[in-house]
Amino acid sequence: MAKDTGELENILKSTHTGNIKEYIEANAGSMLKGDRPFTDYMRDLIRDKGIKQQDVFLEADIPERYGYKLVSGEKHTRQRDIILRICYAAQFTVDETNGALKRYGMPTLYAKDKRDAILIVIFNDRPGDILKVNSVLKDNGVETLKSSGVQD
Repeated sequence: MAKDTGELENILKSTHTGNIKEYIEANAGSMLKGDRPFTDYMRDLIRDKGIKQQDVFLEADIPERYGYKLVSGEKHTRQRDIILRICYAAQFTVDETNGALKRYGMPTLYAKDKRDAILIVIFNDRPGDILKVNSVLKDNGVETLKSSGVQD
């Protein structure tokens, strides 16, 4: 059974440098695998949900070729909103979305941040497509999810 991050962090607090190998062996099932954790994570989750990547990118309202390049690791973005769009369109939960953001090297959704708190509610409630998501964000006085117009 895989341990969650909090559990692993608690174990690490009492792990000494002489016990690192034992820690890694004992917790191998809970650690990231492969050299492309974001790519593997995204592909596995999307496949497990029975969704085609093409449909995810269409629903996320991002160019299909760009989406494939992001998920494959061929391209990289600094726009957290693009990853959030993909996760929402792929029907990820908040925990799955935070897992994707972490693996991509971006901040996770944070309940103390107003916009992130609204996004957490949106991910839990699933009010509709990306246009509806942006409408909810706008109605609550925060910035909408940026589109992939600027592909950096």
